[in-house]
Amino acid sequence: MHDDGLVILSGDDVAALLAGREAEVTEAVEKAYLAHAAGKSSLPHSTFLRFPGDAANRIIALPAFLGEGFEVAGVKWVSSFPANVHRRMARASAILVLNDCESGLPVAVFEGSLISARRTAASAALGARLLLAGRAPGRVGIIGAGLINFEIARFLHVLHGAASFLLYDLDASRAGRFAVALGRVLGDVETGIANSTEEVLSGCSLTSFATTAAHPHVRDLSMSPPDAVILHVSLRDLAPEVILACDNVVDDVDHVCRAQTSLHLAEQATGRRDFIRCTLADVLRGDVPARRGDGSIAVFSPFGLGILDVALGKLVLDGGRGTHIASFLPDLGEFPA
Repeated sequence: MHDDGLVILSGDDVAALLAGREAEVTEAVEKAYLAHAAGKSSLPHSTFLRFPGDAANRIIALPAFLGEGFEVAGVKWVSSFPANVHRRMARASAILVLNDCESGLPVAVFEGSLISARRTAASAALGARLLLAGRAPGRVGIIGAGLINFEIARFLHVLHGAASFLLYDLDASRAGRFAVALGRVLGDVETGIANSTEEVLSGCSLTSFATTAAHPHVRDLSMSPPDAVILHVSLRDLAPEVILACDNVVDDVDHVCRAQTSLHLAEQATGRRDFIRCTLADVLRGDVPARRGDGSIAVFSPFGLGILDVALGKLVLDGGRGTHIASFLPDLGEFPA
C-alpha cells in the first residue's frame, strides 16, 4: 500500500476500476469469507448512528481488518436515507477509508457506495450459486427496485446466466424504470412487473429482497416453489416465524443477530440461535451441505461485513488510479506525536 500521502478515488475512478470484473470481485468476496472463517480477520460490531424520533434514517460505521493475503484495514461510513429516492438522489452514500497495517496511517479514501453495492451483489450471487446447488437460476424475483438489487440482478446475469426477471416495488414507476435500465445494461433479458410480493414469490425459485423495510412484512412463504432460495439482503423483510421455518444460512451468526434484523427478532422470540444452520463459509469449505435436504426454503441473510468492503477497496487501490495528495498529513517538525 501507499505510505507517502493519501489517494482519493472518486465514484468514476471506482466504477472504471471495477468495470467487467464481476468474477474477480466475487472471488475476492469468497476469499474474504474464508479468511474470516479461519480467524484471519478482526471485525468489531457495526455502529449505528440514529437520530432522535427518526426510525428511517441511519449512518453506519463498519470497521474491519482482513489478513490472509489481503493485509488491509479500514472503515466504511455509509448512510441510508430512504426519502432521498423521492428527491432523485441516491438512498445510500458512503466513504471507505483504508489504513496502512504497519503505521496505521490513512492511505486511501474512496467513494464507497459502489464498492458497497458490488460487494453486496457478489455476496448474494455467491450465496445463490451455492444454495441453488447446481440448478440454473430460472426466473429471478426482484423485490425492491434500487441500486443493490440492480447490481444483484447484473451479477446473477453475468455470472450465472440469469436472463428473466420479475420485479416488484411499492412504487410501480420505479419498478418500470428498473426494468428499462436492466434491459439497456444487460441487453436481451426478459423483465416483468409484478403487482405484489406474493406474485414474485410464487413465480420464482430465486428471489432477492433488497428493500428499505424497517419491520417484517412477509409472514407467509407457502406460495413459494419447493426448494426455493431467498436472498434476504435487506434483513428485515421476513417475519420471525418465517425465518424459523426456513433453512437459514448467514455470513456471520453474531453480526446478523443484531440491530432488530429478522433473525435478531427470531432469536428474541425463542431465546436461541440454532435455527441458523451454518455460515456461507461453512458451505464453501465443504463442512456442511449447501441445503438441509428436506425441501425447505433456503434463506441467505448476509449482514454485510466490513471485511468485504476493505477486500474490494484493496482490489480497487491496487489498480493505480486516483488523485494522490502528497501532503495530507501535518508536518510535525521535530516533535512527532
